[in-house]
Amino acid sequence: MSSEVARHLQKKENTRSLAMSGHVGFESLPDQLVSRSIQQGFCFNILCVGETGIGKSTLIDTLFNTNFEDHESSHFYPHVRLKAQTYELQESNVRLKLTIVNTVGFGDQINKEESYQPIVDYIDAQFEAYLQEELKIKRSLFNYHDSRIHVCLYFISPTGHSLKTLDLLTMKSLDSKVNIIPVIAKADAISKTELQKFKIKLMSELVSNGVQIYQFPTDDETIAKVNASMNGHLPFAVVGSMDEVKVGNKMVKARQYPWGIVQVENENHCDFVKLREMLICTNMEDLRDETHTRHYELYRRRKLEEMGLTDTGPENKPLSLQETYEAKRHEFYGERQRKEEEMKQLFVQRVKEKEAVLKEAERELQAKFEHLKRVHQEEKLRLEEKRRLLEEEIIAFSKKKATSEIYQSQPFMTPGGNVRKDKDRKNSSFM
Repeated sequence: MSSEVARHLQKKENTRSLAMSGHVGFESLPDQLVSRSIQQGFCFNILCVGETGIGKSTLIDTLFNTNFEDHESSHFYPHVRLKAQTYELQESNVRLKLTIVNTVGFGDQINKEESYQPIVDYIDAQFEAYLQEELKIKRSLFNYHDSRIHVCLYFISPTGHSLKTLDLLTMKSLDSKVNIIPVIAKADAISKTELQKFKIKLMSELVSNGVQIYQFPTDDETIAKVNASMNGHLPFAVVGSMDEVKVGNKMVKARQYPWGIVQVENENHCDFVKLREMLICTNMEDLRDETHTRHYELYRRRKLEEMGLTDTGPENKPLSLQETYEAKRHEFYGERQRKEEEMKQLFVQRVKEKEAVLKEAERELQAKFEHLKRVHQEEKLRLEEKRRLLEEEIIAFSKKKATSEIYQSQPFMTPGGNVRKDKDRKNSSFM
């Protein structure tokens, strides 16, 4: 950083100042810039973080003197979700595209440990969308709807004691990503004495826990005094209301109670006017600029470093984008070559392992084949032996059969045959 400052100072010393001999016309540059800005319009994105029913929507309505469409939220959401609504507002000839992002269900869960994470993810998502638009070859930032959060109004419950753990965790997670302006909601719920002590207690806790809230800038002489004074009033204790009550001869925005009336725009009653002056009338452009030059740049730098892009080389020498690209290109090719070599070695190793497995399988198959061949040969010999024995039995049986047939073809004579003939002869003689 010191080397950059030195180079800047050196350039400034080498710059010559010349007096012009006549009118040129570039004195109209501020008017051109104003005309172009009015033609393009402005955008402003507000993130409202606070518990359900704490008065976020009412305060936004009061700040912009408009009844925005918003429905009452339930206390029974299982997770925190963010709801964004965009409106087109116009005051005189100035157009403002206002986006209000509300945290629905914040602080309603039993386990509040990760309640802030959806908020962080949403802010990062808007930064990422803008970065992707910037990195396009054909980009159109002039017509791009910038959805990056410019300010976070963090609503603190008027307990009168101290910050809740959830509030500290959430603000600590957001302070490097967005401009945080803490406000004490429903400030008419506690007395002035308690409110002042509560403010001191809150600021002490924020400082001791390292929470960086947005400080109104004091580098511009025209607003340095008022901004420095307003920094001492943080956090603002606010009351919001769109109801009008007659006080004296005029109608004022106020909240009416049985014990009296709290006027929203009465600085003796609350800090609403201070918040509106600081947020809208005096520092809106600084909030937009701070978002782009600080918070977005931190995100962009981190993302580009993750991609391997840096501004300086190994010896802290400045590098151009071309040099960075070439260095990254060589690094990529070297990495690719190394991976290719690793893949080749791995492939050869796998092939060798596969060949060994196949050879082992082949050896096992050959052994199994030889075993089966031997068993088959033995079985064949056994069957041939059975066949030979069977053929011998068939031949023997055929011989026996032939002998039997020969015996059956000759006359069969028995000794009893002659006796029968003698008996027949005797019988015939008696007759």
